[in-house]
Amino acid sequence: MSFDLQPRLKGELIELRPLTPEDWDDLFTVASDSFIWEQHPESDRYREDVFKVFFKEALDSGGAFVVIDNKTQQIIGSTRFHGYDSEKSEIEIGWTFLAREYWGGRYNREMKQLMLAHAFNFVESVVFFVDENNIRSQKATEKIGAIRNGLAKKVYGNRPASLNVKYVIRKAGN
Repeated sequence: MSFDLQPRLKGELIELRPLTPEDWDDLFTVASDSFIWEQHPESDRYREDVFKVFFKEALDSGGAFVVIDNKTQQIIGSTRFHGYDSEKSEIEIGWTFLAREYWGGRYNREMKQLMLAHAFNFVESVVFFVDENNIRSQKATEKIGAIRNGLAKKVYGNRPASLNVKYVIRKAGN
């Protein structure tokens, strides 16, 4: 059974649906808040020219979602599956951002629970990479139960490689 990288996932608070080109305006409206990217290695991702590259890569990835608030039906962010490795039985969840008013746990937790539940139908482990200086995202990743598992260099956009903390969540019973 092959990994379905873009299912529709619905929870109590949010729905994840595949990203489409038509989502540009609404998603860029969220992403244009510079504070979201303050601790990110690509800290200028709020700029339209930089976000266009991110958006195109998200579309091309085949694993990107928009996050929709069930109450308002508004796009409030994005996330994606990436790097499915059937031999390692692993996939990455990342490239996640939410509008600031949705920070603080409940929305991110539900998003990750939906994605983890789906991923564990196909893999034994899910990995996350968070820039070593992005303390806000490290704390959010730890809140959902991810365990630190070393460091790795990653490239974001056209920036030089930066050091990231690698986190892992394993399927229950493993």
